[in-house]
Amino acid sequence: MTKKIWLSLAHMSGREQDFIKEAFDTNWVVPLGPNVNGFEADLEKYIGQDKHIVALSAGTAALHLALVMLGVKAGDEVICQSFTFAASANPITYLGATPVFVDSECDTWNMDPELLEKAIVDRKAQTGKYPKAIIPVHLYGMPAKMDEIMAIANRYGIPVLEDAAEAQGSKYKGQHCGTFGEYGVLSFNGNKMITTSGGGALITPTQEAKQRAMFYATQARENAPHYQHEEIGYNYRMSNICAGIGRGQMYVLDEHVARRRQIHTLYTELLKDVDGVTIMQRPSDEYDSNYWLTCIIVDPEKAGFTREDLRLKMDEEQIETRPLWKPMHLQPVFADAPMYVNGVSEALFNNGLCLPSGPMCTDEDIIRVAKVIINYK
Repeated sequence: MTKKIWLSLAHMSGREQDFIKEAFDTNWVVPLGPNVNGFEADLEKYIGQDKHIVALSAGTAALHLALVMLGVKAGDEVICQSFTFAASANPITYLGATPVFVDSECDTWNMDPELLEKAIVDRKAQTGKYPKAIIPVHLYGMPAKMDEIMAIANRYGIPVLEDAAEAQGSKYKGQHCGTFGEYGVLSFNGNKMITTSGGGALITPTQEAKQRAMFYATQARENAPHYQHEEIGYNYRMSNICAGIGRGQMYVLDEHVARRRQIHTLYTELLKDVDGVTIMQRPSDEYDSNYWLTCIIVDPEKAGFTREDLRLKMDEEQIETRPLWKPMHLQPVFADAPMYVNGVSEALFNNGLCLPSGPMCTDEDIIRVAKVIINYK
């Protein structure tokens, strides 16, 4: 039977069991505990920049909490990159606010700074107020144009919330993604750079902000001998068991980043002479991508097949692939949202495919995937 090649499987270091066993042995099997504190400390050491991290139940929870911390309320607008997974935009609606979608530029596939400024100016003209936040996404691990985005955000006094769910280990000009804006978000879902089974983290600017986020994430319970609540809170903290997995995963994070970069390099070499197939590359050395997923663009006229033809052929060959994200401005649930588009993300969605890129993929697996593309008939 042909071996299935998966898009991005988790890979364990072997140390996870030690931390989990310790949690069981000490009966710390509930939310919070030593592993949570240890995992947060590990992450803070890894990203530096004097940032403070709160481990949470999901990256989506982190986005939601950040918007709460930024004071987003019903009737507000929040600018969000259109080319992304729905979790980048959904938390905006949790608060009764409206997402305003901004399309991508061709270099990084991330938020177009020119369109961003156009959207800011136009929203002010349309509504009489500026959007409350800006959410750029470092898609597929590729850093966004953060210098330009931050300059525009600062010019209009709008805070930035970076969605770095796919970009742990990626750097822009030597600085970790997720540390440029007021807040940043990481994801530890099963297919990400490291996993906690499920989970995420909020990157905060100060210890005070971290404490405030933890307050909201633990049902906003006031400091009283009884249960006193003066604000709405959420049950968003990571469990001590999941954090134990995360602590074990930190031992292989650099290895995972290195392996995905090796895979991207191998794909690039193997597919360099295939007409009509282009691999996503970084614009310059300033963009240090983790290459979470290696992505290709298929030009049907040159290649002789479409992205969908190739996806179905891969499926026949027991190879899992995935179309690029369908932009949020094309999603039925957001049909009425304001949008500022240029056609870039729609073209990427129509012609793009994610290839198997996880650390469990061997060189032989990558060669097998490439041969399907090279020998497509």
